[in-house]
Amino acid sequence: MDDVTDTVFREIVAETARPDVFMTEFVNAEALNSAGREAMLGRLKFTKAQRPVVAQLWGQQPENYYLATKLVKKLGFSGVDINMGCPDRKVLKIGAGAALINNRSLAAEIIKSVKAGAGGLPVSVKTRIGVKDIQTKDWLTFLLKQDLAAITVHGRTAGELSKVRAHWNEIAKVVKLRDELSPQTLIIGNGDVKNYQDAAAHAQKYGVDGVMIGRGVFSDPAAFSKAPLTLSQQDKLDMLLKHTQLFVKTWGSTKNFEIMKKFFKIYCCGFPKAAKLREELMSSRCLEDVKSVLTSYLANRRKERTKRAYPEFI
Repeated sequence: MDDVTDTVFREIVAETARPDVFMTEFVNAEALNSAGREAMLGRLKFTKAQRPVVAQLWGQQPENYYLATKLVKKLGFSGVDINMGCPDRKVLKIGAGAALINNRSLAAEIIKSVKAGAGGLPVSVKTRIGVKDIQTKDWLTFLLKQDLAAITVHGRTAGELSKVRAHWNEIAKVVKLRDELSPQTLIIGNGDVKNYQDAAAHAQKYGVDGVMIGRGVFSDPAAFSKAPLTLSQQDKLDMLLKHTQLFVKTWGSTKNFEIMKKFFKIYCCGFPKAAKLREELMSSRCLEDVKSVLTSYLANRRKERTKRAYPEFI
């Protein structure tokens, strides 16, 4: 998820309820081999706490994928994933992401190049079940013949974005195809999964080897907890402050503080006046602003609790 699953957010998730495997936000292979290389390298930062972590690449040019994969190997990643599922219009327009579903020859070249650069690292593909129409059998049959370590299948077409429920019945079809064509390839399902318990239910029902959770973590920062875990208001606010501090420490002025604001809704939910707090936080421009808003909010909450407990003294 672009500008979401960076090293900072992964660190927060790792401390709260870590998944079995992390994946980076997607990294442009062309940019890694251009004048913009230094800026793009930030997307490949990770810590020991985030292992195993897979680098997610996207782009158009097989040669750039090869060079990017060699870098990924050198940096110590646990694997490399090729994004063939992004539905963003700008990505599709240049023939990358989900557009590769309709360009099998280029898709095959890219996979071959990544394997050549991987030096034994597992190579996987994340994709969708079609561009405009569902093409599950045709497209996944092609991918299953590429000898991949894993394929993550998002159960929607690119055109559907996230506007409809994921077609998990189509993901189940991929499992059956895998059993026939490439038993060694792991099939990972993706789409509308809320948390670990929901993932386990999907795995059992549809026969996948694993489940990827993406947007679900926005509703629950503890989504990956194997045992149900309910975060308190204080837990969430502590996480918000720690996330903001780590964001500033890691990125400084190299990233716009506005990016941090997309995370506020993760932590400001499920407790009294959370919406008002979130609204006030959206006007912040720096770490000190966030601290000030949180301090004011907690002070007001203490006053309200005191007033309810001892109304005769207020």
